[in-house]
Amino acid sequence: MKLNLSAFLFLLALAVACTPKPADEPSTTVTNEEPPPVSIPYQVVKEYPHDSKAYTQGLIWHNGQLVEGTGQFKESNVRKVDLATGKVKQQVKNTDDIFGEGITILGDKLYQLSWQNNKGFVYDAKSLQLLQEFPLNTEGWGLTNNGKELIVSDGTSNLYFLDPATLKETRRIGVYDNMGPRVFINELEYINGFVYANIYQTDYIVKIDPNSGKIVGRADLSDLRAKTGIPAPGMDEKGPDVLNGIAWDSTGKRIFITGKYWPKLFEVKLDQ
Repeated sequence: MKLNLSAFLFLLALAVACTPKPADEPSTTVTNEEPPPVSIPYQVVKEYPHDSKAYTQGLIWHNGQLVEGTGQFKESNVRKVDLATGKVKQQVKNTDDIFGEGITILGDKLYQLSWQNNKGFVYDAKSLQLLQEFPLNTEGWGLTNNGKELIVSDGTSNLYFLDPATLKETRRIGVYDNMGPRVFINELEYINGFVYANIYQTDYIVKIDPNSGKIVGRADLSDLRAKTGIPAPGMDEKGPDVLNGIAWDSTGKRIFITGKYWPKLFEVKLDQ
């Protein structure tokens, strides 16, 4: 999303209010005895170049390859990227009316969400050939998978689980911490049995228990820009924006992160 925070909050509240919810929407009970999320330290292991024209919405590592989904109308695409150079090796563009969001690969298929178009897309993971579209009953924000189900965020405190065969919702959970439900759950990555998520308009990455929805850990990356020379958001219309994008290399045990229009991508170490 490319909105100032006040406008974004208004539109999000309106969208949530106007979106019908089923009777079995998850409820979250939080007590004062709920412990806060533990702090997760981080360190930068290595820096890589990143396309500063890429409005990063999804980031994954698959079979030794960095794959990225970008947003903005008339600019959205899914691309395979050379990690060392940041150059695009292969890509498929969305139509001009699509605002691309999160991506994930499960089996031999790549899945992509759109923001407010109420649809998602399925591609062949190798060729990036579009195979089908599917309907979404909510906005699309972040997307990952646990090996069996697709996991979707929509900017609320919910995570939605979809059957990859039918692309229908099978269940949902509410995300919360000791302060209550947490909204703006954005880009997602499944790492060692937990869902890691960017919180939109913040520099936090949270660690979510996918069984309960509880946020069990939080990494504060607010000093990353100062450490690595990336300007603050808002300095330029097409300049670096918010932190967004988490990719897990399960073979190399590496985590990659970047942000919207960031000129750099980072390999980081989180004390998971």
